[in-house]
Amino acid sequence: MVIKRDLYLNKLISKRQNGRIKVITGLRRCGKSYLLFNLFKDHLLQEGTDPSHIIEIQFDDFAFKKYHKADEAYSFVKNQIKDSAQYYILLDEVQLLEEFEDVLNGFLHIPNADVFVTGSNAKFLSKDIITEFRGRGDEIHINPLSFSEFMSVYPGSVQKGWKEYITYGGLPAVVLLNNSQEKAEYLKNIFEETYISDIVDRNKVKNSGDLEELINIISSSIGSLTNPRKISNTFTSHGRKISQETVKKYLEYLNDSFLVSASYRYDIKGKNYIETPLKYYFSDIGLRNARLNFRQMEETHIMENIIYNELVGRDCNVDVGVVQISERDEHGKSKRIQYEIDFVVNKGFKRYYVQSAFALPDREKVLQEERPFLKINDSFKKIIVEKSDINSYYTDEGILVIGLYDFLLDKNSLEL
Repeated sequence: MVIKRDLYLNKLISKRQNGRIKVITGLRRCGKSYLLFNLFKDHLLQEGTDPSHIIEIQFDDFAFKKYHKADEAYSFVKNQIKDSAQYYILLDEVQLLEEFEDVLNGFLHIPNADVFVTGSNAKFLSKDIITEFRGRGDEIHINPLSFSEFMSVYPGSVQKGWKEYITYGGLPAVVLLNNSQEKAEYLKNIFEETYISDIVDRNKVKNSGDLEELINIISSSIGSLTNPRKISNTFTSHGRKISQETVKKYLEYLNDSFLVSASYRYDIKGKNYIETPLKYYFSDIGLRNARLNFRQMEETHIMENIIYNELVGRDCNVDVGVVQISERDEHGKSKRIQYEIDFVVNKGFKRYYVQSAFALPDREKVLQEERPFLKINDSFKKIIVEKSDINSYYTDEGILVIGLYDFLLDKNSLEL
């Protein structure tokens, strides 16, 4: 079964022959190798590229083991280049190549070679990998399947697809498994044996038990404001001691591995960031659920997490919004009131404010969701995403209310 990843395929196509190493990063098992060696390679062949001008090395294949040595790999690629036509060098699991940074930079000196690489260990998953190529790398970050990508291969209704997606997430291998037991076992195993192992190995974590407990705490609090002090206190209440500095380091490890994303709070009126507290969201909700053994399936928080991932997947910068105002109480005394907006979304010169609303059963609930928007003195678009099959409409205050499925399935839904 072919799962189309047109968003990422088009990015690869647009970056061809730009004089940089194209580095495909992302959460392990999110489809990096498939994107490069299936979708992108097929595109090259369909547009007429000579197969002999596509040079492939899959370093985790035993057949290519001798090319783990830098000299062997470099010589192999150089010997494949026979003429002045364009060549494409596709390298998978490139972290298995000795001195891979130097080898890749060497390939940049071949004028008719275009280099594309993936890697899947903790070092290569780190967000600072591009610096390894001395400013000559171009990152294409790939996420697990979005809901629309998931539905492109799901055979049932959108309602049943949603239930499946919020339970098992969007890792391609999970989506293609046949039953719920296989999906659950795969997610649990890969979390323990791959993600945690990578983080521990890369960062030389001495107490993996504390790291795992922190992951459990974050898993239980997606969409909730937190900070190192609060998490440290949670450890203390569980009879364990961990410093705030250690908590901060562990959170950075999780963020750098793409397992979770941090969303900072932005003071809309003050136009500045509030360093703490902040929110954490999982890059794949199925992994989060598996970590909790599929307990705590609060659809409100899961929906918020998925909307966050959708916005990030659309190449938006996403923050948590804060609106602070002064109001007088019934006694005429001034008091500070703080309203929260789920997401402040910036893309280029455009901005959107987005609220995630599980249900809007009556006008009172609509007004409750609108209230933070009405405290903002600007004209940027304001959107409430409701989990329903409603037709989109604008309120009297000019706020767009859109159904969840329409929002997720229409890539242009921010512009409705």
